[in-house]
Amino acid sequence: MTVTEAVEKRISVRAFRDTPVPAEAVREILSLASRAPSGGNLQPWRVYALAGEALAELKALAAEQLKAGLETAEYHVYPPDLWDPFRSRRFAVGEALYATIGVERADRAGRLAQFAKNAAFFDAPVGLFFCLDRNLGPPQWSDLGMYMQTVILLAVERGLDTCAQEYWAAMPKLVSRFLDLPDDHM
Repeated sequence: MTVTEAVEKRISVRAFRDTPVPAEAVREILSLASRAPSGGNLQPWRVYALAGEALAELKALAAEQLKAGLETAEYHVYPPDLWDPFRSRRFAVGEALYATIGVERADRAGRLAQFAKNAAFFDAPVGLFFCLDRNLGPPQWSDLGMYMQTVILLAVERGLDTCAQEYWAAMPKLVSRFLDLPDDHM
């Protein structure tokens, strides 16, 4: 598969099979992805891979947290008062997603049920958390983004689907405790 083919094939999957992904395949992807561009070769990312019992435990904790209410995110996933053309793009993709799964805009319960699937990683057999030192700046966030994109394309090349989730930004304390992140990481 060429890079072009991987880019064209990449989609955000929101319904995974329960087929396990070998740990060695995950390690290989993460290792190879470290060839992604990184200013000054800082490679500021730290990746936590969860599967099996650890993933099941986090899913259960996240479902409980969702029922209790989301935490305050450490940063805005989208700017407050999003403006056009960004606002209309976000709206259009949301409408398309819910239309694909047959959930009407007025179906609040259906929309919330779909949203809750984020806490279960959409049943993916592996969950990856990409973290970095909170003292680093926008260039290192960019490095992290390039690394993540490389991970995604390498997964596609190997026949694995992905879904990058911003959802977990709304559970920073839970994720930090569960992963035992250093205080300076997010």
